[in-house]
Parts: sequence; C-alpha cells; structure tokens
Amino acid sequence: MSSVSAVHRPGAVLADLLPASRTRDAVLVLGGAALTGLAAQIAIPVPGSPVPVTGQTFAALLVGTALGARRGFLALALYAVAGVMGMPWFSEGQSGAAMASFGYIPGMMIAALVVGTLARRGADRSPLRTAGAMLLGNVIIYATGVPYLAYSAHLDASAAIAAGLTPFILGDLLKTALATGALPTAWKLIGRKQD
Repeated sequence: MSSVSAVHRPGAVLADLLPASRTRDAVLVLGGAALTGLAAQIAIPVPGSPVPVTGQTFAALLVGTALGARRGFLALALYAVAGVMGMPWFSEGQSGAAMASFGYIPGMMIAALVVGTLARRGADRSPLRTAGAMLLGNVIIYATGVPYLAYSAHLDASAAIAAGLTPFILGDLLKTALATGALPTAWKLIGRKQD
C-alpha cells in the first residue's frame, strides 16, 4: 500500500505509512520495545515512592498509537518478557518481576492495545481525540499498577494512591499535552506532503 493511500485511508496508523511486510512489522515491534526500554531509563526518583517518574508510560502510549493495537501490544509484550527474563531495561535499569512497580507494565500492554485500537478509529488525528485516548491509556496503566503496588509494598489503598498515582498526575497531563500536539500534527504534515 502506498503512503498516499494510507494517509487518506480510515483505519490507518502512522506505521502503515511504511511499505507493508513482515520485516517491517518485526522491526517496528523490536523498535517499539527498545524505545520503551530507553524511555524507562529517563527516571526521576519520587520521595516516599518506590515508583520513579519515567518516560516509559509516554513511550508505551506512543508505541501503541503509532503502531496500532496488534504491533503495539506485541512491542510492549516483548518489552515485558525480555525485562522479566533479565534485560535491564525496566525503570532505572531494573529487570525481573519482583519490583514494586512491575504492575504498571501489564497495564502498559493493555493500554497499548486500547490506544492502538482507538488510533485505528482516528483517535490520533485530532487533538481532542488524542487527548482522550492518552488519558484513557494512563487510567488503564494506573488501574493495574496501583493495586499491584499496594499488594507488593503492603500498602493500604490510600497509601498506594499517594505513592503510585498522585505524584504522577501533573507529568502525565504534560505528556498527554505533548502527544496531543505531536500526533495530529504528524498526520497533517504527512497529508500535506502527499497532496
């Protein structure tokens, strides 16, 4: 499929602008996992929380949106499996499933699937819809991460929310604003080049 038809075709995601092949899909999945692993190394400790502020969730949501549901999910699944098996690319160079923040990672897999599905329905082409998709993705990540944090760190619900959600809200809003500007702008620029 040509990039011209992908730009104007409903159901296309940014990755569909590249010539279709299994090699493309494999490279995109590997690249999505690697991007998430690299972004996880951008980590700022949060006083009183075992969970740092990272670029990991932002990368996971961008991967899901840009690659679509299937490839996005596979990229995050590869990221998770490789990290559990010892690849030191979870936040702050960690690996394995024993860390208190591990619960956010399955949430990222689910979020990539959901935002990728929404992107195929055009959620990445307008600022308002992109913001909605990114906010929903963040909610999904917290819905798995905060309960796991409570369980693994032996925290009650309010302490888990204070340690695993509240400190991150402002940063997630800023990341959402960045995606809200970047994704629709990318589609507009590509569309102009093809017209």
